[in-house]
Amino acid sequence: MRPMLMPQIPPPVKKKLKLQGLKDRSVASMGKHGTLHEFTFFDKVRRVLKSQDVYENFLRCIALFNQEVVSGSELLQLVTPFLGKFPELFAQFKSFLGEKELSHGPPLLSERSMDGSGREIDYASCKRLGSSYRALPKAYQQPKCSGRTTICKEVLNDTWVSFPSWSEDSTFVSSKKTPYEEQLHRCEDERFELDVVLETNLATIRVLESVQKKLSRLSQEDQEKFKLDDCLGGTSEVIQRRAIYRIYGDKAPEIIEGLKKNPATAVPVVLKRLKAKEEEWREAQQGFNRIWREQYEKAYLKSLDHQGVNFKQNDVKALRSKSLLNEIESIYDEHQEQSSEEGKPPASGPHLIYVYEDKQILEDAASLIIYHVKRQPTIQKEDKDHIKRIIHHFIPDLFFARRGELSEPGESSEEEVETSPELPPNSSETRRRLTPGLQDALEVPPEPVELRLAEAEQQKGLDDVYSLFFVNNNWYFFLRLHQILCSRLLRIYRQAEKQLLDFQAEKEKEKLLHEGRKEKSNDPATELRLKQPSEVELEEYYPAFLAMVRSLLDGNLEPTHYEDTLREMFTIHAYIGFTIDKIIQNIIRQLQHLVSDDICLQVVELYMSEKKRGAAGGNLSSQSVRSAKETAYQWKAERVMADENCFKVMFMQSKEQVTLTIELLDTEEPQSEDPLDIQNLASYMEQYMGAEGAQDHQSDGFFFKPVFLPRNLQKFRKWQIKQMTAVKREQKSLWRRRLGVETASSVDCRFKLNTHKMVFVMNSEDYMYRRGALLRARQLQPSVSRTQHHRFEEWHSHWLETNVTDEMADIVQDWLMGEDEEDMVPCKTMCETVNVHGIPVNKYRVRYSRQPHSP
Repeated sequence: MRPMLMPQIPPPVKKKLKLQGLKDRSVASMGKHGTLHEFTFFDKVRRVLKSQDVYENFLRCIALFNQEVVSGSELLQLVTPFLGKFPELFAQFKSFLGEKELSHGPPLLSERSMDGSGREIDYASCKRLGSSYRALPKAYQQPKCSGRTTICKEVLNDTWVSFPSWSEDSTFVSSKKTPYEEQLHRCEDERFELDVVLETNLATIRVLESVQKKLSRLSQEDQEKFKLDDCLGGTSEVIQRRAIYRIYGDKAPEIIEGLKKNPATAVPVVLKRLKAKEEEWREAQQGFNRIWREQYEKAYLKSLDHQGVNFKQNDVKALRSKSLLNEIESIYDEHQEQSSEEGKPPASGPHLIYVYEDKQILEDAASLIIYHVKRQPTIQKEDKDHIKRIIHHFIPDLFFARRGELSEPGESSEEEVETSPELPPNSSETRRRLTPGLQDALEVPPEPVELRLAEAEQQKGLDDVYSLFFVNNNWYFFLRLHQILCSRLLRIYRQAEKQLLDFQAEKEKEKLLHEGRKEKSNDPATELRLKQPSEVELEEYYPAFLAMVRSLLDGNLEPTHYEDTLREMFTIHAYIGFTIDKIIQNIIRQLQHLVSDDICLQVVELYMSEKKRGAAGGNLSSQSVRSAKETAYQWKAERVMADENCFKVMFMQSKEQVTLTIELLDTEEPQSEDPLDIQNLASYMEQYMGAEGAQDHQSDGFFFKPVFLPRNLQKFRKWQIKQMTAVKREQKSLWRRRLGVETASSVDCRFKLNTHKMVFVMNSEDYMYRRGALLRARQLQPSVSRTQHHRFEEWHSHWLETNVTDEMADIVQDWLMGEDEEDMVPCKTMCETVNVHGIPVNKYRVRYSRQPHSP
């Protein structure tokens, strides 16, 4: 009987397809239990190999031997890298195989080398090349080979030996295969193994047929004398032996001896058995091909998707409210630490910045959200109407986009949705070729809560405008989820657009190169039948994607079928659409908070009131004019959101793109024992920063409360009123030309609760500079000097007439000219009149007849 190693312990490899009829093994031998000696041997091997992966590879080699894929001598070659360093275990393993198994097959390299010196080489200390090759020592005696030529000696390798390094020794990290890649590899391995079996059997049939033809030409006497060598009539002794062992199993040595000694009798019998197995295995191959093709079609697209395996699990965690809050808090902490390390006060600025490049995506996102809201039986009808106003009116106003149209309040039931009215002609889904019947276009009903502003509608066509919105946690979660939804919809839309453009360019190129020839498919995977051709046209990819999302939200489409269809359309880029339904569900959960939570409602009401007052956005060039009002708006928002985080959200429009910035504000203040102090501080701050309190004190300056000299206040107030009137009339170009003021409001101050004393922080300042002020001052300097000189001259003339007599004037003139002074050094004084900026100025020059003595 053929010895069977590991009769009780199955190999730890994944089960492969069984090839029926390929092996004639005894089933009874598989059920025998191993001895204690055998179990002790495997336990020792597991300990010395250390790594579980290495031990499993060792067991795989034994499994190949048990499945009769390799012979005993080939098995000994396979396990030499594992047990070659352990002579005792290697000798014990050879004893398990027995001399009978080792007698068949070519001798091992270690057996051909002298005294087994090949197994005694310490490869770890040899010269290395990379991480997997070692050089044989110079003292190593090469085995003899009689068939080598001069070219063989030049090109064949006799120095470097493969020395694999296992996971615990190697620092190289290979890419991990996905389960679907492993499935394709298993199919390829099975196909290869079956092809080897069939080709080996076919080669043996051809050898024996040639022997049979040769015997047919011999006489009866010569046939009896005819013998075969170890190659059995062929050129290789391994191939024929392997084919015979696979069919006859334990009886194979007797069959081989019979072929050698009496080929005339044995060859026809063996040849008939080989041909019968050939037909049987060919039929089995056809059945396996169908199974393998099905597995290829199921796993091919999934095997290409490396990111989709872990994306869903990670993305679901990232979409949680806690993860979104941790994201901005970690950025906030990094900014704080960086400022503290640099020794500077914390700088204010956005922590998150996102760009909306295509406003039409807002309409697609709104249609998906409203579609799912309508089908939520747990949401009250009033809340659904409120959500529609937020999605169709409030959000588009924030993004300076076109407002959506609302359906009648009484027609928001599921029956209305199933009637599938046609889309309005200007909807984004019509432009993107989406199937009709997925958006309502009816008249706008009267709204209980007004979420529309005329100011927002006027700013939509302008550039360099912004909206300011202070929000709480729930609004932040909604805006972040809404941004994620829009960004992924845009990525999928652009991927579909890119694939369409690439397909059209490829068709044009093929048309030029192969004009007049039959058109062929350019997709190798489709030609190899690894995947089925897509049922959706390229032009319909994005609309079909939106339709599938709706079906997925309704529960009419299985998630697995949804993902497979996305992979067929967008290949490796499909993974970003796997969790679209989860994003929409989370958005609706946040929308329910926005329409039911008191703080969320107060946040919106405060924004609407401040927007009407001009404190929640406007033109970027005049932002400094609104700084006081915006600061007052921020203070009010922090009071409303006293128990929550406060976020400063800005929507800035420039060149048809909207930039969303989010900043987490530091609202923590020193704790006070007396609540009256906090209330007084709030009133004081509101009076100090607000425009309402400033309007009652016109003597303190103009109503924005800057500090100006009294002589300039009246003129500047008139100029300010003209500029504000220009802004209200949307005279944008005139406003920019006449304003021409650059300001920076980076001053930082702190208030003490007990005394309400304001203390300014060092290294923080404000400045205001009017463009061209220096040039204009240089141009106006002469006229200003003349005017001031004339005023001074009039005043001086009037003073001389009143206080100075003619005699006193003559004495001063004589003194200036140096006359009637006997004690003076002889000199001559001359008066010269010159013009300075058009003003006559007298200059007195003295010339001495001799140089005066030094004092």
